Amino acid sequence: MSAFLPVWASEPSSVTDGGEQAAYLAGLKKLYLTGSERQALLKHCNSLLTSYALRAGYQVGQSERRDLLYSLQVDKAGELLVREESRVPDSVERSVRNQQVDVFGVDPFVRYECPVGGIRCVLFNPVSRQPLLTIVRDLDGAAELAKGLTFLIRNIQKG
Repeated sequence: MSAFLPVWASEPSSVTDGGEQAAYLAGLKKLYLTGSERQALLKHCNSLLTSYALRAGYQVGQSERRDLLYSLQVDKAGELLVREESRVPDSVERSVRNQQVDVFGVDPFVRYECPVGGIRCVLFNPVSRQPLLTIVRDLDGAAELAKGLTFLIRNIQKG
């Protein structure tokens, strides 16, 4: 039974340490060749979403295998737009769903769950605590994406 217990994220110290946060953001701005923290964070999160996408190839033995792809945008002041595309490989069948997340006045820390023995990690909406994103099960990838999203939400909250 313990094989199905989830792995929960706890808040990493680097999210709360100002010096490490500044170094992290400076590194992203250098990596993505931009002077904007928001643009660097968006590019980084979208890159991670591409790298850790839950593809049909990982879903061996499941009946309806689909690629699950995400992208992020800052829609307007205070909103994060999450685009989810679900598609069947080698088919024209696709579905797209957009979520708007109003981030003002919320705890920006993004939590995630990676069930042991599962094939996916789920990152939760900091507003509703409902699933926001699903990626392939990779603890390091989920932690890095949660960190990037947390900093992005903080950045949006600044205005």
